[in-house]
Amino acid sequence: MKASIPLAAIVYGLILAAPIAAAANFQELQWDDLVPAEAQFDDVFTRLTDDQLHELTIVAQVRDQIEAGEPVDRETRALYLEMLDSLWAQEVEVDKLLGMREAVTRERIAKTFIARKDLDGKPIRMPGYLLPLEFDGRKVTEFLLVPYVGACIHTPPPPPNQIVHVRSESGFETDGGLYTPVWVSGLMRTKQTRSSLDYVDGSADVPSAYRMEAVTVEPYE
Repeated sequence: MKASIPLAAIVYGLILAAPIAAAANFQELQWDDLVPAEAQFDDVFTRLTDDQLHELTIVAQVRDQIEAGEPVDRETRALYLEMLDSLWAQEVEVDKLLGMREAVTRERIAKTFIARKDLDGKPIRMPGYLLPLEFDGRKVTEFLLVPYVGACIHTPPPPPNQIVHVRSESGFETDGGLYTPVWVSGLMRTKQTRSSLDYVDGSADVPSAYRMEAVTVEPYE
């Protein structure tokens, strides 16, 4: 005689199986995968070498001082002329580049907020470093997932499309330290958020172009 299985047990089993099935379909991403093609643009300053950028920066700083009516000492003026001569000898269009600074900066910033719309609502799994925002006891329930140690605290924040704002209902227990390496799996949303981070000497709002509702947060191994 076969034992019958209550309908409620079958339904409950299907409910439990759904997250497991979804977990098997998580698309694994790396940080470069978060940057869409349309976020790329022809940044003329990337064509310069590190030395050329350094020289151009000095020229720009001295010119800004002069335009602001600030005094420029003899040593600084000599360095300015030396850098200017060096750039001209390399056929770097100094005046043209300096005239483009503000427009390129605005475009560069705007591009960093562009997210991959095709990832919205997709189950995603990706690694990163956990920067806590909210705790429930010893468990982190809200955090920023960032691509490298020191991001947002010890170094300037990464571009918004290189930060994921994560909420975890179950939480992830840590020892209270910063930048724990983890794997995060969950539903990705292309939704811009701003998170307030407190420092020893103040606070700052950090924008992110992605948000994730975590299903699991696991130690990176």
